[in-house]
Amino acid sequence: MAPDVLRAGLVGYGFAGQTFHAPVLSSVPGMVLAGVASSNPDKVRADWPGAAVVPDVDALVARGDIDLVVVATPNAQHHPVARAALEAGKHVVVDKPFTLDAVQARELAALAQRQGKVLSVYQNRRFDSDFLTLKAVLASGEIGRPVFLESHFDRFRPGVRERWRELPVPGAGLWVDLGAHLLDQAVQLFGRPDSLQLDSAKLRDGAQVEDYFHAVLRYESDAAAPLRVVLHATTLAAHAAPRYLLHGTRGSYVKHGVDPQEDALRAGERPGGEGWGVDPLDGELVVTAADNWTSRRNVPTHAGNYAAYYAAVRDAIHGMGPNPVPPEQAVALMELLDLGTRSAREGRALSP
Repeated sequence: MAPDVLRAGLVGYGFAGQTFHAPVLSSVPGMVLAGVASSNPDKVRADWPGAAVVPDVDALVARGDIDLVVVATPNAQHHPVARAALEAGKHVVVDKPFTLDAVQARELAALAQRQGKVLSVYQNRRFDSDFLTLKAVLASGEIGRPVFLESHFDRFRPGVRERWRELPVPGAGLWVDLGAHLLDQAVQLFGRPDSLQLDSAKLRDGAQVEDYFHAVLRYESDAAAPLRVVLHATTLAAHAAPRYLLHGTRGSYVKHGVDPQEDALRAGERPGGEGWGVDPLDGELVVTAADNWTSRRNVPTHAGNYAAYYAAVRDAIHGMGPNPVPPEQAVALMELLDLGTRSAREGRALSP
């Protein structure tokens, strides 16, 4: 017998809820968007006429027909909303960053364990086309031992907008926004760094929170396998750097452009259609053999698949697979984000 359909309730119908969560979870077999807590019911009903719309979190978590609560609120509300949902006996997905700090993250992880509920963080960029390809290149061993990775997420958005992400409020700024993605990807590839040094700045005219960061992760506890990882993001890059630049002892891999899924979701497309997640930009792999003979070839980029995250959450709730981003991983990432914030404030490299 197939498992029962999971009924999801979404808290917040701003950019994250409308663009990333509602259409992605609804594309997964065995999951439906059953309810939305929003102050803009007309906006929700225009997109999802079959979903119940309630005014607030309390009304949503009180519903007996909601199995999973998805938290897509401004970052400062992640902790209290997730806590309320867990206390009401719901499984929970929280948009990244998990919480405002590691203290809040550990509290939620402990609560989920006591309640016996699945708690997961939406690290969707583990399912980006380019990241999946980068993982495959590393696994192939063609570049030899990796020694340097530069990971960029560059945009050109010179105007400062009136929205909470760009105001001096808790949880705003580029480090916790894009840094949560780039740092998570680095940890997935190489584990926790031995030290982290972050430089951040407000570079745009009128910027109120940091809109640039440059982080250096040092991996040096294994003297036989030293590694440097650079994570970089800016909102003032009219000509973006490569998304990934990877060097190894035998070769290099470079990838330009970004995963196409966000742009498709912004345009109103739904996951699962023909060509979904397909990135037309190949990467390039350059390998040098022992006799200095060099080969160059294009590496087709794997298709991205954000729906795979919610499919894994569904399976974890039904006891049929692992949580794709378990609380222990989310807590460890918040500890590193906190470390980066402290590093930028103190102007020095710090160890976890």
